[in-house]
Amino acid sequence: STAALLAPGPGRATWSVAGDPTEGALLVLAAKAGVDPEGAREASPPLRRVPFDSIRKRMSSLHRSPDGALRLYIKGAPRELLARSTRVSRGGAPEPFDEAGRAAIAARIDQAAGKGFRVLGFAYRDFESDPGESGAEALERELTFVGFVAMHDPPRPGVEEAIARCREAGIRVLMLTGDFGPTALAIARRIGLVGAGPARAVTGEQLAAMSDAQLEAELTGGELVFARISPEHKLRIVGRLQALGEVVAVTGDGVNDAPALRKADIGVAMGLRGSDVARESAEMVLTDDDFSSIVAAVEEGRAVYANLRKFITYIFAHLVPEAVPFVLFAFLSIPVPITVLLILAIDLGTETLPALALGVERPEPGVMQTQPRARTEHLVDRGVLARGYGFLGLLNAAGVMAAYFIVLLRGGWSFGEQLEPNPATFANPLHLQAMTTVFCGIVVMQIANLFACRSADKSVFEIGLFGNRLLWWGLGFEVAFMLALVYVPALQRVFGTAALGPREWALLVGLAALVFVAEEARKRIARARRERRGRSLG
Repeated sequence: STAALLAPGPGRATWSVAGDPTEGALLVLAAKAGVDPEGAREASPPLRRVPFDSIRKRMSSLHRSPDGALRLYIKGAPRELLARSTRVSRGGAPEPFDEAGRAAIAARIDQAAGKGFRVLGFAYRDFESDPGESGAEALERELTFVGFVAMHDPPRPGVEEAIARCREAGIRVLMLTGDFGPTALAIARRIGLVGAGPARAVTGEQLAAMSDAQLEAELTGGELVFARISPEHKLRIVGRLQALGEVVAVTGDGVNDAPALRKADIGVAMGLRGSDVARESAEMVLTDDDFSSIVAAVEEGRAVYANLRKFITYIFAHLVPEAVPFVLFAFLSIPVPITVLLILAIDLGTETLPALALGVERPEPGVMQTQPRARTEHLVDRGVLARGYGFLGLLNAAGVMAAYFIVLLRGGWSFGEQLEPNPATFANPLHLQAMTTVFCGIVVMQIANLFACRSADKSVFEIGLFGNRLLWWGLGFEVAFMLALVYVPALQRVFGTAALGPREWALLVGLAALVFVAEEARKRIARARRERRGRSLG
């Protein structure tokens, strides 16, 4: 073993393990049995090691005892060692291995594995002379089987809940492990990866005998786990899933995981126990080695994507009422509804903080109960364009221009009439008031859009009005900036605005309320249609 037990000391309140946790468990077992691992290493240092690999599923170490005897110690998959053993150690003495004894041990191994224990077998082989540089196959044969240990390796807290959340989110989780099939299946049931019904443990040997079509049928069939899997098998499984159109994320920590990490759409390496090769091969490194963190990242990623769409919809929605006044001015004989300076005041002043606030919205309720997006889905799709430009944008533009014409008509203006400027001020008071109405109308519509855009399909009252403090800060700045331009004399002269009275404000608030109500109605209709579609598919 290359692991070590660390006694309590500075920075360590309890005993801990340096190195592989499985090796650490074996050291603890030896210590409890009264064996001194360090003393054994010093008395019989290793002459040669054959490292573990996922194909052989075992490792071995050659030692010379103080009396000069050479012995090879082997540990690994117990069934692999059983198959390569010709004798069994009983009471410290080797005896011939008959089939009945082999079957009895195999049954005990299956029993422990079926309960979810990790089972590790042990064997040895004595040599009369130094085997030199013989290969692993030549060394690890004609073994004497010593026994096996069963280790309880409990899942991390929260894994079962994380897998359940993945299932709700339409994310399928597959187990690809080097563990024994019954062990893998028992662990999968314990953490909710497979249900209580029929499930298969497909071994690497079975996988190697499958065609691509057969493997794809397994992947799209019932519940299964993959056991005794080699790096080549992992790579093939990832490739077949991608061929089926799946977006595949792979987690791994060892050198052998590197090919699959590279092949996957998203390679996720373990940060604490992961190898350098695994970390370099991955797109992401999980700093706490916790599967639950991946699920939390998925939720955060969905929230970021949704917030980007909210932000873009909000921006699109106010571009239409900014453009329509100039289009109408060009084609109709009307006074210019708004100046470029006021448009800049909107784009650079009133909209910035509210738009940023939409970018930091918390994940919406139910964000992890929706299916994953298609690989071909665009951030700005027809839905965003239709809602931003076609629905909210047109409603905003209609409301703003309606307010503009109402103010002009109330002031006695008629179509085709030119508003003459006052010689003293070089401006027409009615025209200034109408332009100010358009400016304030766009801002008030922005406020309605701000709440409407907090969700594409949920009512703002379902999300909650006060869950985003930045939104309210942005809203306060927006209103204060607008009122300053309307009522501060110095700013009136600079921006060409005029004070509005209660009638104008009531008109603008009423029109904005109509836009908000229309958007709430659209969301309700969309939810009803989706529910009907879900029932018909169900």
